[in-house]
Amino acid sequence: MEVRGVKNTFIELFGKPEGIVLFQLLEATQFTIYLSLIAFTGGGILALVLAFMATVHNRVSNITSKTYIWFFQSTPLLMLLFLFGLGIPRLLGVNVNIWLAASVALVLYSSAYIGEVWRGSIESIPKSQWEAGEALGLSFFPIFFLIILPQAIRIAIAPTVGFMVQIVKGTSLAYIIGFHDLMSIGKRWANAPVTGTEPYVIFPLMAFIYFSLCFPLSQLSQWLERKTKMAS
Repeated sequence: MEVRGVKNTFIELFGKPEGIVLFQLLEATQFTIYLSLIAFTGGGILALVLAFMATVHNRVSNITSKTYIWFFQSTPLLMLLFLFGLGIPRLLGVNVNIWLAASVALVLYSSAYIGEVWRGSIESIPKSQWEAGEALGLSFFPIFFLIILPQAIRIAIAPTVGFMVQIVKGTSLAYIIGFHDLMSIGKRWANAPVTGTEPYVIFPLMAFIYFSLCFPLSQLSQWLERKTKMAS
């Protein structure tokens, strides 16, 4: 009843079909946000593991991390979505939840880029910091987690938040495998033979919603970057 009440409010304010269109676009935006958060959180956790593997003193671990990053950075996101949403399910003859397919594809894609950012941030810490930890009698893990990682976080946080913008925009491709989000609802209305839902009306509205999601993240990234430079 609450959702229907909100929908009726939009219809009263904007009329039909404009009120219905705007309500459904905003309703679908929540799924875009949820998928972005899943990709950012899962990708960030996996990226930290990749960055650790790239810096640990183990050749196999280094090669594995770099190969993973190279592979998923070289693979288009659209291809990953097709692979996990359509390719693998048909190959194995199983049904895969659209949420799961989209989440896995975006997590793998984002983890490669965020992992590269974190790896570069860790490697940018002067070797003297490692040597200072060793001089205190610390082993590799305490040095990494207590000395190196806190400094790397300050360097990596701005570009990591900035990459969130790419994740939000990347979710727009998930409609290709049937994911129900802002892009899928927008395209459905743009193709509908209804007066007031022409593409030149729907697509600018969608663009404005995406801009509203991405612009604050861009500003936050720039602010964090300035703060980092001032602190250094």
